[in-house]
Amino acid sequence: MKNEITIKHKLGLGTAPLGNMFRNVPEDEAMETIQSAWDTGIRYFDTAPFYGAGLAEFRLGEFLSTYNRDDYLLSSKVGRIILDEEEEKEGLFEYGRKNKVQTDYTEDGTLQSIEESLKRLKTDRLDIVYVHDLSPDFLGDEWITKFDEARKGAFKVLDRLRDEGVIKAWGLGVNTTTPIEVALELEEAHPDLSLSATQYTLLQHERALERMMPLALKKDGGLVIGSAYNSGALLGGEYFDYKEITPEIKKRVSRFHDVARNHGVKLKDAALQFSTAHPAVKAVVTGSTRPERIKEDLQAMQASIPAAFWEELVELGLISSKAVLPGK
Repeated sequence: MKNEITIKHKLGLGTAPLGNMFRNVPEDEAMETIQSAWDTGIRYFDTAPFYGAGLAEFRLGEFLSTYNRDDYLLSSKVGRIILDEEEEKEGLFEYGRKNKVQTDYTEDGTLQSIEESLKRLKTDRLDIVYVHDLSPDFLGDEWITKFDEARKGAFKVLDRLRDEGVIKAWGLGVNTTTPIEVALELEEAHPDLSLSATQYTLLQHERALERMMPLALKKDGGLVIGSAYNSGALLGGEYFDYKEITPEIKKRVSRFHDVARNHGVKLKDAALQFSTAHPAVKAVVTGSTRPERIKEDLQAMQASIPAAFWEELVELGLISSKAVLPGK
């Protein structure tokens, strides 16, 4: 089934930060952020049980439940079950809810995950479902075994739900390219919209251009791009792909900033426009807990960027000559 989803402004709100990623986000700040996205015209919202062990879903559901369900697109993820049992947390969501999180890509686990997400989100349906973190960066060598579990479980369930019209699309939500590529080439499953985080950005796109992007076009498997700033690294942050930034990455970011200054370009504008220029890309999702940033993101999508800026980046080898450039 060909994916016909259209996302307004090619921009959505990613809610990982609203699950208290890296810090404790006050409730009023979280609500103001979602309100800002809505007021700006954003109508696509992406979340997951993993974000704060259900916290992001609870917050998003609280807000969206006051609006007409037909007025927005909503995606969440499967592959993890939130348990009642609690534990001390560390890592990305140290400040989220204390509930234990169990990895499960089986058919039963997938159905349970969807049912529980619907309750937290206070809604009767999801538009898009991503199979979450089915990837070596989270699962190590076990990812192949878990991929097989998902192939026999989650993939079959989601194919059926999509074909029955219960959901509009499904795919993978991962931080590496290989799982999306493997899923797109399966004969028995047909993902039609995947969320690729960190892999098609100004800072990092060579590998994606080799196989993932061409395959997505060939197989009608659209892409939503997440973490277009590579966890904030491109904008001067201290994290790259959810880990502490290295001196090498900082040096590369500095070169991007030099070129941007030469042409009077904001790197945020360039990042979002680059990530959405490829024809396989349906949208980019940006995450923030700062309400004012959402308006900046929409303005970034519409900003004028001179062709000479892109040409210099290619000449310096900072972006690939094979990349689809904005305005081309």
